[in-house]
Amino acid sequence: MYAAPTPYCARYKCIALTFDDGPWPYTPALLDTLKKHKAKATFFLLGRKVESRGELTQRIVAEGHEIGNHTWNHPDLTTLSNEEILDEMTRTSDVIDRTVGRAPTMMRPPNGATNARVGEVMIELGLPQILWTGSTLDWQARDVNVIAKRTLKLAKRNGVILLHDIVPETVKAMPAVLKALEKQNYRFVTVTTLLQGRELQGGEIYPRPSK
Repeated sequence: MYAAPTPYCARYKCIALTFDDGPWPYTPALLDTLKKHKAKATFFLLGRKVESRGELTQRIVAEGHEIGNHTWNHPDLTTLSNEEILDEMTRTSDVIDRTVGRAPTMMRPPNGATNARVGEVMIELGLPQILWTGSTLDWQARDVNVIAKRTLKLAKRNGVILLHDIVPETVKAMPAVLKALEKQNYRFVTVTTLLQGRELQGGEIYPRPSK
């Protein structure tokens, strides 16, 4: 009898590094670092930035990374009408589809701000909501050593870490972070790989926030 292969993250110690708010002029340096370490990541992109940086968006996908919808303008979705939420999401999915040939299959609400109504719109769009197990607050820290220490402290098996490729100190911190995590036998994977074959439903929140 044929046995299904064991999922990658059941065999290895996986972690998903996620980068929000790009693509940005610092993103190429981050991609160079990820390539050097054979690391895959997930990028939650803003539609207006994809529109102006199409080639960079294509490079992210070409190098094996995953991209998700992070809205067009980074609003707090809970403050918008349903029509405005739909506009933010569909404009972004459409420009990503035009740029890389496929629409994203997941989204991240800006600042993690979501509620039942936002979830209902995501059900309609078929987009699961990806949050995180730990945030580095790198946009606040703006310090290479602080960001590196926070990332390493938050690291855990099957963790989803929130970072930003629009923060230059984050990009500068990544070589040391990846090197340190490699020594701890981590494998750097996309959110989809982390799911180990599980399919998320539209509107579903993953990972569930801890109480």
